Amino acid sequence: MITPNRLQKNDTVGIVSTARKISKEELKPALQLLESWGLKAVLGKTIGAEENQFAGSDDLRAADFQQMIDDPKIKAIWCAKGGYGTVRIIDKLDFSNFRKNPKWVIGYSDVTALHSHIHTLGIETLHAQILQNLENKSKATSTSIKEILFGGDYEISIASNEKLNTLGAAQGPLVGGNLSLIYSLCGSNSSLNTEGKILFIEDLDEYLYHIDRMMMNLKRNGMLQNLSGLIVGGMTNMHDNAVPFGKTAEEIIFDLVSEYNFPVCFNFPVGHINDNRALILGREVELKVTKNNIALSFKK
Repeated sequence: MITPNRLQKNDTVGIVSTARKISKEELKPALQLLESWGLKAVLGKTIGAEENQFAGSDDLRAADFQQMIDDPKIKAIWCAKGGYGTVRIIDKLDFSNFRKNPKWVIGYSDVTALHSHIHTLGIETLHAQILQNLENKSKATSTSIKEILFGGDYEISIASNEKLNTLGAAQGPLVGGNLSLIYSLCGSNSSLNTEGKILFIEDLDEYLYHIDRMMMNLKRNGMLQNLSGLIVGGMTNMHDNAVPFGKTAEEIIFDLVSEYNFPVCFNFPVGHINDNRALILGREVELKVTKNNIALSFKK
């Protein structure tokens, strides 16, 4: 995998929205944080644009992202908001210049569509908090992004006594993101090859039976059986029907992977939660799940 260049002070970061609309006013606190890091921000044409719920038309959002890809002065591209819409522009993008001069693409949730597609090109991306509400997340959220962008050593180690965890150790490239997006990309040229890799998943605002459906689809597509490990982040604001499904999201996932022989951890600090740590997708990692601790180490 190719690692984009680390950032330096005075580098320029392009800010775009590939999905839902967002105003310049909403981004002020996050832009002040970037300035405190010594970075310059350039707002794309999608910031402040509006077409129903989207940040402008598909063509505008694609052109905005394309300009950020092709502009050599832009050293990283940070997505301002998620929601839905990124998958609508994937096939409009030309990654020719990006493959020659890769740069960090930053975001999560709906941005999983970009992460997955770029992974197929052999380039690392940064699964991390979108700019919206960055200032309201944990200190560890922003610190983790800064550490990666500026090239510091990076690992995540947390205490854990989760009963559903499957203990063990594993190595492999880290892939994944939002479960709904991974599911929706199956069968496309943006779909992930998970064989021998450590898969990360998280989701928000889904019905429990949807979680079961999506996990069953991954299983039937052979995306679980040859994993090296599985990391489950926040399964946030899950819903149930009047007749209960009978299991939590975590229990659904555990039951569907319990036949396999790889380590699994739950409630990892990533996703639609306050403590949303950054992950380098595509990077070779080591996962250790013990009775009292979970450690994820990123290799240089």
